[in-house]
Amino acid sequence: MSNTETSKFISLILRHKPQTIGITLDEHGWANVEELIRGVSKTHPLDMKLLEQIVAEDEKQRYSFNEDKTLIRANQGHSVPVDVELEEKVPPEVLYHGTGEKFVADIDKQGLIPKSRLYVHLSADTETAKKVGARHGKPVIYRVKSRAMNESGIKFYRSVNGVWLVKEVPLKYLEKM
Repeated sequence: MSNTETSKFISLILRHKPQTIGITLDEHGWANVEELIRGVSKTHPLDMKLLEQIVAEDEKQRYSFNEDKTLIRANQGHSVPVDVELEEKVPPEVLYHGTGEKFVADIDKQGLIPKSRLYVHLSADTETAKKVGARHGKPVIYRVKSRAMNESGIKFYRSVNGVWLVKEVPLKYLEKM
């Protein structure tokens, strides 16, 4: 079994289904590392050394340990209600959202909504947005007038791995590229 498969399984557990391996997340999304390793190990080989390697080498920086590495959490992308203690930030003038062509009709009707997640994810550059969109088929990029949104009172957050998060993006702030 590859580290990628194990990492994807850990992501599923920490963002969506902790109950799958019989663990719970605290209100900030933290899970006990020993319990996580024990639970994941039932189906995917995992020890502390491999977990540290997965966290360190994850190119999207999906996970964080607490200081003494007894707790771990996903940095964002949760469908379970947790507060990952995001810091409110003033966004740049524009941000980008990559999606698949199949979602365009809905987005053009209702703007960007988080669907099963807690937040809409936005990228600082078109290249990242394009990669995200490509995961869902033919990529389509939206330009988000983030500064104007923020000036109208809409809060933006930036996760530890650089992803911009917002509760929703109304149509008037969206422009298909």
